[in-house]
Amino acid sequence: MPPIEANPEAPASASAEAYINAPVETVWTLLSDFAHWPDWNEAVARMRLDGPVQAGTPFVWVAGGTRIVSRLEEVAPPGRLAWTGKTMGIRAVHVWRLATQGEGTHVHTEESLDGLIARLLPGLLRKMLAKALAQGVMALKTEAEARHERTRG
Repeated sequence: MPPIEANPEAPASASAEAYINAPVETVWTLLSDFAHWPDWNEAVARMRLDGPVQAGTPFVWVAGGTRIVSRLEEVAPPGRLAWTGKTMGIRAVHVWRLATQGEGTHVHTEESLDGLIARLLPGLLRKMLAKALAQGVMALKTEAEARHERTRG
């Protein structure tokens, strides 16, 4: 089965990336620890993963004030994490890619939104999505670098 990808042809899509000065394993551990997302990402108010971190596991979370019902689609440590989600008639596909770059990690994330609301409000949703992805990447960077510094300490 081919890897799941965000749809660049969807009414709304965006991406964000950053270099994180921490090993890919540190970044992966943080990103794949769903229960603790609210601890390091202020945009995530609540998170409930209903099983192990593996493809097919559902999770429900509140981000940006919105309740999202999601399902893990790909879990390939330490390089890929992907899920689908639904909220208010919007279908989302979200993909994270992590790659070793020098002594740190290059992180790339992208998401696409489809459905009636996405077709009605593509510009607004693109802007909101771009802002949310940039915020999430920076929160991940800040926490991963802080954890890495503590372990080097």
